[in-house]
Parts: sequence; C-alpha cells; structure tokens
Amino acid sequence: MLIKCNSELKSSIEFIAEVSSNHHRNLSRSMDFIDAAANAGCSAVKFQLFKIDQLFSREILDRSEQHRKRKEWELPLEFVPQLAHRCYEVGIDFSCTPFYLDAVSELEPYVAFYKIASYELLWDGLLAACARTGKPVILSTGMATIDEIGHAVNVLKQNGCSSPTLLHCTSAYPTPYREANLAAIETIRQATGCDVGWSDHTVEPAVIYRAVHRWGAQVIEFHLDLDGKGEEFGAGHCWLPDQIGEVIREVNKGIEADGNGIKEPVPSELPDRLWRADPSDGLRPMKEIRDQWSVMGQGDLA
Repeated sequence: MLIKCNSELKSSIEFIAEVSSNHHRNLSRSMDFIDAAANAGCSAVKFQLFKIDQLFSREILDRSEQHRKRKEWELPLEFVPQLAHRCYEVGIDFSCTPFYLDAVSELEPYVAFYKIASYELLWDGLLAACARTGKPVILSTGMATIDEIGHAVNVLKQNGCSSPTLLHCTSAYPTPYREANLAAIETIRQATGCDVGWSDHTVEPAVIYRAVHRWGAQVIEFHLDLDGKGEEFGAGHCWLPDQIGEVIREVNKGIEADGNGIKEPVPSELPDRLWRADPSDGLRPMKEIRDQWSVMGQGDLA
C-alpha cells in the first residue's frame, strides 16, 4: 500500500514530532503518538527504524550492556504500514529515519519523506540511497562543520535529491539554550542555498519562536513524549503534547499577524474612521456625522 503525502493540509511552518524510542514497542502507544501529534497541530510524525547490531559496532556491543539493552527500543518493522495508514487517516505525513541501508527500501512505500539523523551525516551510502528513491530528504546537521554539510548536500544532489531540507541543531540532550546558536540557520542557508529549519533539543518555547520569527526556520522538529514515561523523557529533551501544542498555536498566531502587507484600513478599524479629526477644524468626529450623532444611535452612525 502506497501512502500519499498530505501536503495540502500543512501549515506554512512544518512541525515534525519525533517519537524516537518513546513508543515502548507498543502499537497502541505508537498510534497515540500519531493522534497527539495531529491534535497538537503537527504536519508530520517521525519514527526511527534501527537494529542495534547494525547501529553500533561489535566492539561497543561486546563491552556495553547499556548499548545492548537498546534492542528494547527497536521499532518493529511490522508496525510501519499500520503507522503510515494511521497518519494518512488523521491528515499528517508519516516519516521514519533509516539507520541501516535496507531500511531505505523497507520504508520507501510508506514514508512521505526521509529524515537522516545528524549521526549519519557522514555516511554517503545512506544519503545516496535515500536520495535515489526520489522522495524528499531532510537532514539534521548537529555536530557538523559547514564543509561536512556541504559535502552531504552534494551527495544528495548528485543522487537525485535536488532540494534537500537541512535542520540546524545542537546534538546535546538536552541542549542549553545558550548553545542553540540559531544564527547558524542563516549561515547554513547562505552556504548551501537549501531551506533550513531547526531540530530542537532545548524544550524552550523562546528558542522555537526565535528560530521561526527571526531566522526564518520553515521546519521545526522536536522530540515528543506522551506522558513522561517514554524511554528518553528523563534526559530532558522531550516535549509533552500540551507544551508543544501551545507553542504551535503561538507560532501560527504570529504568522497570521503578518497580514498581506497592504497599508489600508482593516475591518476592525472601519467603525472608527469617521471618528478621526475633521481636517477642516481638527475636531472629532468628521463633520458629515456630527449632526446625525446621538448617544442612542451611536452604533448605527459609527
């Protein structure tokens, strides 16, 4: 089953809810994440598809029980078609980050776009595989230099992704807001010519507002948890639905306040236009309504 992109339903700022490993390998809980993201006003929800033995080297797994236990965080592949369909039903896009090469083809029938994580930015083979599908690609740039980002963009473009979207981020979980370095959004934009957004790990509303309204971020990604019980919530970089929902509403209010840029009276001003000072004597209201005005009829004459 091919899942179509619900692009006509998106707002001007794309909010992507990253479920990460907070799903508990539970299908019902995973569905709840999709519903929560849609209700909060998100454009998309994103999961991660990894296998521990294809994520960490053998040397690390042999020595670290902590890393071996992350097998419990793997998303079951059989969930993917059902999650994609649920996204389509509620009108948001489904995406998933591939962390091994075969995951690219496993996800291709279902994702509206691929998201590549910061830790995989140097892996040309994964970048190329995602680009060759013809699907849109979003790439996070945490920890990267501008030269590394430029190389990754070239790999994507050379393999068929002509317009990748880049997300500036700081790969610290959580990120101190003073280290967000939001001005790098414009640096990346100027260096690559790509659309640039912000992948948030600060859980600070002010940072998201600044990224959108000052630095023109068109895509905002954030980590979501439902209830504070997710595997990653304790680290401090995950938003709860009510928190992010308020931020999305406030961002959209700000965008709606931009208006059309034409300087002319808006509907809420029209009743007061005749109550300006008349140019002939400087007194309010205009002469044309003075004789007709009465306290009882002021609403009709305004």
